[in-house]
Amino acid sequence: MLGDVALMVAVLLAQLAPFVSNRPAPGHDGWEPAMFLPILLSTVPVVWRRKAPFAVLIATEAGAGLYAFFPQGAPQPIWYGALLALFTLAAQAPWWQRITALVFIGWGAVLLTGALDTAARGVLLWVTVYALGRAWAARGAQTAALKERARHLERARELEAALERARIAREMHDVLGHGMSVMIAQAEAGPVFVGRDDARVTASFDAIAGAGREAMAQLRRVLGVLGDGRNELVPAPTLAGLPDLTNSVERPGFIAVHLAEAGEPRKLPADVEAAAYRIVQEGLTNVLKHARPDHGAVRVDVALAWTGDGLTVRVTDDGVGARGDGAGTGADGAGRGLTGIAERAAACGGQARWGAGAGGKGFRVEASLPAAVR
Repeated sequence: MLGDVALMVAVLLAQLAPFVSNRPAPGHDGWEPAMFLPILLSTVPVVWRRKAPFAVLIATEAGAGLYAFFPQGAPQPIWYGALLALFTLAAQAPWWQRITALVFIGWGAVLLTGALDTAARGVLLWVTVYALGRAWAARGAQTAALKERARHLERARELEAALERARIAREMHDVLGHGMSVMIAQAEAGPVFVGRDDARVTASFDAIAGAGREAMAQLRRVLGVLGDGRNELVPAPTLAGLPDLTNSVERPGFIAVHLAEAGEPRKLPADVEAAAYRIVQEGLTNVLKHARPDHGAVRVDVALAWTGDGLTVRVTDDGVGARGDGAGTGADGAGRGLTGIAERAAACGGQARWGAGAGGKGFRVEASLPAAVR
């Protein structure tokens, strides 16, 4: 508002300047006070030009028109207030107001201006100011569009970063959860055979060391994206690594893992293979965490079933584990591990299910994955 007031004062001084640089007509001691009323009418409304540009343009044009009734007044070659009002109207007002203003000014220039060349110069001046106003409006629209695009890009980057953080958290959960579960399971099994079967004790320690090395290697791969990218990354897990994965989970006399495959194997996208591996890994981790043998060893069956649509992965055990069924997104009270399985399957366009095993014994985790990422 202060800027508009300052601009109005500058316009008023410009319109009053001819009264200082010129002298009254012969026979007049000074300028008539009434001559200043049109000057005020053509300048004071400039203060409100942003709020009501059309009304301000009409008012300033009316002031300029009233000045024609004072032929003895100081010459006013340019009506700055009306030009500012037209500029603002061209930049801000709706189309119908702009068209009305152009017609009004055009007819006024033709009817009120005596000489044709003077009318032509006036029309050229007004059209130029109008064009400048439209250019200013276009620039403002472009600036607003660029700002909106920048906001969209910023939101997209934030979403991408959030998704990447979630992916890294999920990977770390799977890697650490499985590695720690295997090490704990083998550490618990080792003392049982101390003094009775040194080979099994040695195998338990070897399994602990192997699980630790594997976890460290996979953590380096996961965290490599957070570094400078110069470290060599471990390849993403594939189905070819399932035999080693199942062997690392076995605990002689406690957990026996059987891997079976049915159907015609085919090449899967890397994301689908990694998801299948992680789902099996998380299923085995759940067995290590929750399965409790009723009598004897817990049997775990890892089944890969190839179908025309893709691959079905199933991990079942006959221990006494968690109860409750679930599917889809990991709802119904599912823990982080089951939620991660559902999210991995959904990311590939598949679906995960879990619940009690056959006959209500044990636990079952199953995921259907497509042959191609959807």
